[in-house]
Amino acid sequence: MVLSKLAKILTAAVLSVFFLTAGAAPMRAADRDDKCEQKVRGLEEQLHQAERKHGEHSKQADKKRRQLEEAREKCRHSDHDRDHDRDHDKH
Repeated sequence: MVLSKLAKILTAAVLSVFFLTAGAAPMRAADRDDKCEQKVRGLEEQLHQAERKHGEHSKQADKKRRQLEEAREKCRHSDHDRDHDRDHDKH
């Protein structure tokens, strides 16, 4: 009797943890996407400011352009890694 109650409690606990963590993964991915987009938008604005202040082909604008491309690439890799993980989980 005591053993069956303990088994039910453990089963309920394991299922609860499973469902709670399964729902958290997509939320973390969405948060990461939002942060990526915010970072890219901020760097785009910094690039435009550098172009207005120093000229389109200035060292400052080139530096901001490189930073922007690095951030975009990082976001793309993040998307690719998440897609790869999702595809891998299906198999």
